[in-house]
Amino acid sequence: MRRILLGVCGGIAAYKAAALTSFLVQRGDRVDVILTRGARRFVGPLTFASLTRNQVLTSLWDAPETIPHVSLVRAAEVLAIVPATANVIAKLARGIADDLLTNAALAARIPIVVAPAMNDAMYEHPATRENLALLEARGVTIVEPGVGFLAERENGIGRLAEQDAIVAAIDGVFERERNLEGERVLITAGPTREAIDPVRFLSNASTGTMGIELAREALARGAQVDLILGPTPLLAPEAAHTIRVTSAREMHDAALASFAGADIAIAAAAVADWQPAETFAQKVKKEDAASSIELVRTPDVLAALGERKDGVFLVGFAAETDALEQNARAKLRAKHLDAIAVNDVSREGSGFGTGENEIVLLWGDEGRRPLGRASKRELARRMWSALLEIRRAR
Repeated sequence: MRRILLGVCGGIAAYKAAALTSFLVQRGDRVDVILTRGARRFVGPLTFASLTRNQVLTSLWDAPETIPHVSLVRAAEVLAIVPATANVIAKLARGIADDLLTNAALAARIPIVVAPAMNDAMYEHPATRENLALLEARGVTIVEPGVGFLAERENGIGRLAEQDAIVAAIDGVFERERNLEGERVLITAGPTREAIDPVRFLSNASTGTMGIELAREALARGAQVDLILGPTPLLAPEAAHTIRVTSAREMHDAALASFAGADIAIAAAAVADWQPAETFAQKVKKEDAASSIELVRTPDVLAALGERKDGVFLVGFAAETDALEQNARAKLRAKHLDAIAVNDVSREGSGFGTGENEIVLLWGDEGRRPLGRASKRELARRMWSALLEIRRAR
């Protein structure tokens, strides 16, 4: 029997938490429920008590002798907050604990799943986006809301995710294996920038999302993670040892410095292949600009790692636009990789700067496994499971 602590916040979607509770109980889970003061205006404690056959707590003072905010999270295996309002998300991000639910979240040493639900303007506000990013960086699982009919009688993003998605996120916490315990993982992620002058540079459209998700999944599986991250506004997982770099040379040097102690290395960064032969110390004015810029090759980070791998399980990425698998297998052989993930960056809605991707994993002479099209978070989970299976079979 799984033990789930469910926090319900004050929003119209609170009624859906009752249906979620019923589903979880019927399949055999034990569910303990915390209702915030706002939630009680939408759904009463009696509803959840009837569904769970357990006392529903609403205040730090309901059972002070048990210290409920501590005892509840110690007894649970996951804390799911459904729905999560913008206010509670802000409190979680900033460490504010002014009621039973936020105290429990602050005391929790168990996985936390947060399913936001709110008006689209509130969800898209920079403060909310920043707070969600902070929670993600700390390892909280965010179940993204859907687009649909909202309480304001208009359509927009902010509708509570479907029950299946929330259940899948909760189940994912239980199903995730700690199969990287004791392993050290090196991941490169993001683009590089090669300066032309103090204000201009050569780069690409990579955001580093895939590499960051791979790092987050490795941490969840128990690994120690070194993340070499190129210039991106995205937050790195707080538990990772993150080194921020800008140029290909900086990424090359940082990756080599971390490589020696690694057990597994995944080169997910989109390293610029070329850099200007000359970098101008001052901004080049339009009237002084040359009609062409001479380019030279940047250091090949992946090739350098391949030459030094010495037992490290080395994985590369191939972002292609044509002859995907043919080009990827050539890179697999040339750079002494154990596996390579290939994706078509020319396909709409896939690759750089998107929330989804579609990856095929290649290894050896004929090894091939399509990982399908999914969110980059889900692909990170699938990719790690596949890579560890490939490594065991070597």
